[in-house]
Formats: sequence, C-alpha cells, structure tokens
Amino acid sequence: MKRRSLIKAFALSATVVSMGFAWSAQAADTIKVGIMHSLSGTMAISETPLKDVALMTIDEINAKGGVLGKKLEPVVVDPASNWPLFAEKARQLLTQDKAAVVFGCWTSVSRKSVLPVFEELNGLLFYPVQYEGEEMSPNVFYTGAAPNQQAIPAVEYLMSEDGGSAKRFFLLGTDYVYPRTTNKILRAFLHSKGVADKDIEEVYTPFGYSDYQTIVSNIKKFAAGGKTAVVSTINGDSNVPFYKELANQGIKATDIPVVAFSVGEEELRGIDTKPLVGQLAAWNYFESIDNPTNAKFVADYRAYAKAHNLPNAATVVTNDPMEATYVGIHMWAQAVEKAGTTDPDKVRAAMAGQTFKAPDGFTLTMDQTNHHLHKPVMIGEVEENGQFSVVWQTDKPVRAQPWSPYIAGNDKKPDYPVNTAQ
Repeated sequence: MKRRSLIKAFALSATVVSMGFAWSAQAADTIKVGIMHSLSGTMAISETPLKDVALMTIDEINAKGGVLGKKLEPVVVDPASNWPLFAEKARQLLTQDKAAVVFGCWTSVSRKSVLPVFEELNGLLFYPVQYEGEEMSPNVFYTGAAPNQQAIPAVEYLMSEDGGSAKRFFLLGTDYVYPRTTNKILRAFLHSKGVADKDIEEVYTPFGYSDYQTIVSNIKKFAAGGKTAVVSTINGDSNVPFYKELANQGIKATDIPVVAFSVGEEELRGIDTKPLVGQLAAWNYFESIDNPTNAKFVADYRAYAKAHNLPNAATVVTNDPMEATYVGIHMWAQAVEKAGTTDPDKVRAAMAGQTFKAPDGFTLTMDQTNHHLHKPVMIGEVEENGQFSVVWQTDKPVRAQPWSPYIAGNDKKPDYPVNTAQ
C-alpha cells in the first residue's frame, strides 16, 4: 500500500511539474532567439556583421510589437571559429537557453557540425550563406545560395565574351567541404562544356592561411597557357592577404579575372581596392543595388551601427549573407504568426511558400518543398570605393537545386516534402 501511494504521489507530482513547465513556457514574456556566429577566430571578419544585422532585425521586429505579442530576446553565442564548439553551442541554445530558433553558421563544416544536434532535438536553424548543396534537412532553412544560384552562373559568365572568354580555370579554395564539393561540381560542369582536366588547376589552403606569394606566381604561370580565370572559394580573413598579393604581383582583372564566392563588401573593407578594380564576385545581393527597399536597409544598418557604437561605425557596409540573415528572421517571424506558435513542426509547415520583399529588389519565396529560397543571381565588379557594380543578373529569382545535376546519382534525389507538419 505504501509503495502504491508513493507511486501515485510521484505521478501526481510529475503531472504538476509538467503543467508548471507548460504554463511557464506559455506565460514567458519573451521568445528566445539564438544567434550563433564566430565573433573571434579566422571567421570573425565575415560572421560578426551577421550577428549585428540579426540584432538590428530583432530590434526592428520588437519595435513593431514583436511576435505573437511577445518581444524577441536574442541569445548570442560565440563558437569562435571552432567547428566542434558550434555543436556544443547549438545544444546549449536549444536545451539550456530554450531558443525557439537559431540563426547562424557560415562555413559548411560548422553547419555540418550542428546538423545532428538540430535533427536530434528537432530545432530550427536558418543558414544564411552560399554553400555547396548536396544537403536537405527538415531542420534547416537555407537562405543563402545553392550552386545553381551562384557558382554555375558565375563560371558561365567567365566563359562568355563579356566575362573574358576564359578557357582555363584555376580553382583556389580553403581546404574544407564547401570549396572541395563546389569545385567537384564545377569540374564536372566544365567537362560538360568541353574543358579538359589539363586546363583545370585545383589548389587548397588551410583556414587562416596568409602566404599567397607562391600560389599567385603559379596562377600567372598557369595563365600563360591560355585565357585563364580564377574561381576563389577562399573563406574568412585569408581573403585579405590573397587580394593584397594579387595587387603586389600586378594581376589585373583585364589579364586574369578572379570571381569570388565568399568575398563581399565586408571582406574588402580595409583593403586598397584600386588594384582590384574589375575583379568579380557572384552573389544574390550587393549593397550598391539601387531601390527604395535596399536604401532603407542600408540606412537602417548604418544608423544601428552608429547608435550601438559598432567598430568603424562610420564605414559599415551591408552584404549578401547579411541580407539573407535579415530575410530569414523576417520570414521566420511571419511563419510563427501564421502558425500561432513557435512549435518547430508547425513553424516548418508555415514556412512553405513564405514571401518577403527583400533589399535585392525582388520578392523572395521560400520553396514549398526544399527549404531553399528562390533567389536572383548577380555578378558584380569591384569598384575603387570597395563596392560592386552589377554587370550581370537574372531577371527573376532562380529556384535552388540542392542536388546538383553535375554530381552522379543526383538524378535519383528529387526534392522531397520536408515542410509537411508532423
């Protein structure tokens, strides 16, 4: 009898505690939002501005009443360019901080580090950076570009008359999954266009690498064999010494064009861009785009930087991953309002088909099935002031292909309905 009484008492106590947690969650004054970016280490140059624009966006939403009548409360963590630490911080955000959603990561190795955590705990990650594709998860929304929204159009442009009619390609990247997989796709694409392996060179350097003298010399030697273009998938602060070495060795865009997939306005800040005029970057947004939505976005960020005393506030810039962060946060907020809850399964379903008028000048749509944004593709030339002049762009947003048709076997991996409510 005593044992049965204890069991009943324990069950009643557990029920009361469970009800208490449920009431507490419903009665919370705020909705916690995780922001997970490297604020130190080799990737800080690229990721710190994403943290800043995320905080600005949260302020903007809160100023209009928040979400579901509650203010958003940012929880910022710094995985410090340490890939295993990303997984640890992701688990902390979801289990300890009780974040309803996380916006973060830059490198694909950091995203792949956290992916098992989000899938295990059924959390939602919004990933704002271009990447190599070959992935779809019900727990990730990819607001950056897939290869057919950046890498493939960029190389097609280099092969065109306007892009210099390149016949040879020097593929230079940081040594991790994004550059290697992207270049695997690009090599197969170039083969489909009749480019032989002897006309493709592939070189990788570690994160934080700074001595590009020999590599740039080798680029010049390779270019002696015919019209050559460099495709750069260098990430993080290594871009600074690479571009400085291009200038040191007198490489001009008219001689050897370089198209970058991870260099934007922020990475060019502080570099003497005069020797780099005409060099290229492929993105889905540039700060220089002239439309009212972008003018407001840029002005708001500059005002935010000044009000919050950000480093070098007078010269802050916006860039593509910042725009993708901004769009992603607004889309998530819209989906929560539509779902009437922050429950991941219901928000996931509500994200299908969400639209948002973006600073890039287009109304962007979250795909109904593959968790990727439909995005315009743009190619810009570096100007003396560190901005980009758009020299080519699509006339409408392009639907992402997460599984590249240039990878064998991907024709058997069609998009699948990851937005279905559980």
